[in-house]
Amino acid sequence: MTDTKTLAYINMYAVLGTLENLCELVPEAAGVLKGKKPVSIGLEVKGGPAATLYFKNGKCRMEQGADKCDIKLPFSSPEKFNGLIDGTVTPIPSKGFTKIKFLLNEFTQLTNILTKYMRPEPEALEDEEFFKASTSLMLYTITVAVAQIANNDEIGKFSANHIVDGDIAILIKDGPGTTLRVKDHRVLAIKKPSENPRAVMEFDSMRLARDLFDGNVNAVACIGNGSIRMGGMISMIDNLNRLLDRVALYLA
Repeated sequence: MTDTKTLAYINMYAVLGTLENLCELVPEAAGVLKGKKPVSIGLEVKGGPAATLYFKNGKCRMEQGADKCDIKLPFSSPEKFNGLIDGTVTPIPSKGFTKIKFLLNEFTQLTNILTKYMRPEPEALEDEEFFKASTSLMLYTITVAVAQIANNDEIGKFSANHIVDGDIAILIKDGPGTTLRVKDHRVLAIKKPSENPRAVMEFDSMRLARDLFDGNVNAVACIGNGSIRMGGMISMIDNLNRLLDRVALYLA
């Protein structure tokens, strides 16, 4: 069972939030914004998340709240916002009609590129650079999704209530790393490695991480053969694994 409100938080911060990293890692995405005037899109979900995407100089960043934006997209419910992500709902701006061309053109191009990397065709992954970028983007998305599930999903909150304060580092050997920072059973996702983790989960290669993300290998078996290294406070990793099981349901 999944919850539509939790899914809205995941879609906002884990999915659309990955546009930040897409513009950093994928020249095609940065190129969409090249030579364009700065613009911001605010997305506000009634009873749910609100955030603003700022696009400038080929880059993207997301901030909490949707009060200061050029284009504002209000959604009457989490279900309506989730419909934007799955392509079944066309939003109507409440602000910024003169800038709607950016929404229809550049923003749509960026989300299409993101989809290409997050749900790639098998042959696309044969290109090494595409493979690395796609796998890195998945790590960022999954990490943020874990935090949203820990903070919003009822089953996820149960797991979070059993995690002590501190950083959990999720690392890919010779690749990117992320952090889940736990305080008072609330979880914050940080898209860079922790300098002082209390627990560590490390994949021994980008290929292994990809296989795990795609569900092609068994995590328990990988832990057994040492291709996934765990260190520090193992109880934190145990509860992280429970949260990752929930991520698979929401991002399926």
